[in-house]
Amino acid sequence: MCKIGYARVSTIEQNEARQINALKELGCEKIFIDKQSGKDTNREQFNRMRNYVREKDTVIVTEYSRLARNVKDLLSIVEEFRTKKVNLISVKENFNTATPQGNLILTIFAGLSEFEREMIIQRQREGIAIAKREGKYHGRKPLPFDEAAFRKECANWVNGSQTAVKTMSKLNMKPNRFYKKVKELGITKNVKNKSAV
Repeated sequence: MCKIGYARVSTIEQNEARQINALKELGCEKIFIDKQSGKDTNREQFNRMRNYVREKDTVIVTEYSRLARNVKDLLSIVEEFRTKKVNLISVKENFNTATPQGNLILTIFAGLSEFEREMIIQRQREGIAIAKREGKYHGRKPLPFDEAAFRKECANWVNGSQTAVKTMSKLNMKPNRFYKKVKELGITKNVKNKSAV
C-alpha cells in the first residue's frame, strides 16, 4: 500500500509547489509531476504513474482538473485504476473511490457523461437535418484513394510477401474499405478468407 501523488501545471512557467506541498502533507511517498496541458491523457509523467501503481495503492490529486479535463477522461482513468484495484482521492472535491459516497458520485458522473454524449449526437442530427433542408449538406467527403499505391501493396499481399494486416496498415485502411476496394479492382487472393494474415 502506497500513497502516490500526481500534480500537473499547464505550462513550465506555472508553479506546482502548492500542489506538491499539499500532496506531501497527505503522506504521498512518490509524486509525479507533469508540466503540460491536460487536454488529453497522453502525458509523460501521468503515463509513468499509471505504470507505477500497484494493487491497494492510492493515487491522490489536489483536484480533478489536475488529472482530467473532462468527465469522460476522468471516468476512463477511474475505471483503469479500479481494474488494478487502485483507489483515487481528489482533495478539493473530497472524493474517494474507496467509499460508497465516491462510488455514488461516479455513478452520477457517468450518467451526466452519457447525457452529454446523447445531447451532442442529437444536436448533430438536428444540424444535419437543417442543412439538408437548406441544401447545404452533402455528406462526408470521400477519403482520397491512390489506386497505384493500392495495387502495389496488394501485389505484395497476393504474392505472399506481406500479410493482409500489414497491407492495410501501410495503406492506412480499415478492413471493410480495404476488402471493398479489393473486390472493386478484381483482386481475388484471400478475399473470401478475410481472417487471413
